[in-house]
Amino acid sequence: MTRFCVITLLSAACATAGATSTQTPPPTPAQAKVAPETTSVDRPQYPSTYRRHPNPAVLIRNATIMTAAGREIPSGSILLQDGKIVAMGTTVTAPADAVVVDGTGKYVTPGLIDTHSHLGVYSAPGTFAESDGNEATTPVTAEVWAEHSFWPQDPQIPLAIAGGITTIQALPGSANLIGGRSAVLKLIPARTVQEMKFPGAPYGLKMACGENPKRVYGGRPGGPSTRMGNLAGYRAAFSEAENYRQRWDKWNRDHQGEPPQRNLRNETLTEVLRGKIYVQNHCYRADEMVQMLDLAREFGFRIRSFHHAVEAYKIADYLARAGTAVSIWADWWGFKEEAMDGIHENAALVEQAGARAVIHSDSPSGIQRLNQEAAKAMYAGQRAGIPITRDQALRWITANPAWVLGLDSLVGTLEPGKLADVVVWSGDPFSVYAKAVQVYNDGWLVYDRYDPARQPHTDFELWQVPTPGSDR
Repeated sequence: MTRFCVITLLSAACATAGATSTQTPPPTPAQAKVAPETTSVDRPQYPSTYRRHPNPAVLIRNATIMTAAGREIPSGSILLQDGKIVAMGTTVTAPADAVVVDGTGKYVTPGLIDTHSHLGVYSAPGTFAESDGNEATTPVTAEVWAEHSFWPQDPQIPLAIAGGITTIQALPGSANLIGGRSAVLKLIPARTVQEMKFPGAPYGLKMACGENPKRVYGGRPGGPSTRMGNLAGYRAAFSEAENYRQRWDKWNRDHQGEPPQRNLRNETLTEVLRGKIYVQNHCYRADEMVQMLDLAREFGFRIRSFHHAVEAYKIADYLARAGTAVSIWADWWGFKEEAMDGIHENAALVEQAGARAVIHSDSPSGIQRLNQEAAKAMYAGQRAGIPITRDQALRWITANPAWVLGLDSLVGTLEPGKLADVVVWSGDPFSVYAKAVQVYNDGWLVYDRYDPARQPHTDFELWQVPTPGSDR
C-alpha cells in the first residue's frame, strides 16, 4: 500500500474513490425529526458534512441476533441495504449481488453507543498539546463546543471502533459548573469532525456537580468553593439565560427595533431552556442529583442523564419519576470522597425501579470493552437476585444510550428501517472471550478483524504499524 493510501485510509478514499460528492445530501425524514431548531440569531452553525458510504447489500446469516428490542433470534439472518436494516428473521431473501457473511457460531448486536467519551478532546499520546477538554478559565463556559477541540486523528478512535462502538458523545471535561456543548459523532474514519457529526443529533450540555468545580475554582476569586456556591452559579447562569430568551422571543414575535445583542454563552443555555439541547450532568451523590432535579424544575428544563451517578441506586424512584437516565460504570468508584458509595448492583437496581440505566466508559480503555462492562453489571444484578435479562443488559449499551442522545428512532436496536449500525461478534458478547469481528456503520464495513485493509489507522500511526502487503 502506498503512503498516500495509508494516509487516506482514514477518509476511506482508497475504498470509495469517486463514490462521494462534495455536496451534503438533505437529511432523511427520520433524521429531520430530531434536528434542532435554528439558534436565537437564526443562522446555520457548523452543520454536519457526514455522507453515507455506498456499499453493496450485506446478508449476515446463521447467527444469533440480539435485537435489544425484546427478542433474540437463534440461527437468524439480517439484511443490510442502502444504509438501513431491511429485514430480519430465520429466513431472509437477499439481492443476488449481496455480500453473504456466514454468522455460524457468531452473535449480532446493534452498534454500541458510549454516552460519555473524551476521545478526540483528550487525545493520545496524552501530552499537554492534546489536553483540550476543559476550558477551565471561568466556572461557566456554555459558549464552548467540544467539536472545536476534537481531533479526528486520535489513535484511540480505531481502537474503540474495533470494540464495536459506532456512536459516541464526546464531552467537555468536568472542571466547570457548565462546561459547554457535546459532540455526537458517528465513529468512522474521517478527516474532520464535521464529517463525523451524526446528522440531526441534538447537542448535549455538559454540567458538573460537587467536588470538581469546588477543587478547580475554590481558590480563585469568585469561587465557587462550596456546593451551595455551585448551585448559586447554576441559578445565576440560567436566570441570565431566561432573560436572554425572553428578549429574543419578544423580538422574534414583534420584529421591532434592533435585535438583541448576540451572547454565545446565553445562546447555548437558551436552547437548553427550549428543550433543544440535552443536559448531561456529571454528578455522584444521590442528594446532589435530587438538588439538580429541583434546579431543572425551577427553570423548566429536563436533565437527560446523570453521569457517573455512583449513588443512583439510592434515588432510583426519583429518577424513574423524572424520566432521567443515569450513565454509570459497572465497578469504578472510590477514587474520591463523593465516589465512595458505589455498589456493583447500581445498574440493576436502577433498572428494577423502572429508570433508564446506561453503561458508559469515560475512558479510552473502557470504551474498547463496553460489552464486558455491561456483562459485569448484569451478572452483579443476577447474583443479587435481580432478574436482569440479556436484552435489558444489552440495552444498557445500545437502546438506552441512543435515547439519552435523542437518537432512539434511528439507532440502538436491530429493527427494519433503522440505520445499519451493526456488530458481528465472534461469540456471546457477554463473554470475556468475545471480540468484534465486523463493525458496520450505516451499512459501511468500517472494521473487519480478519481483513487488514478494513482496520483503519490514523495518520498519527503512519509507519508505526505494518501496512497490508508489506514485509515489515
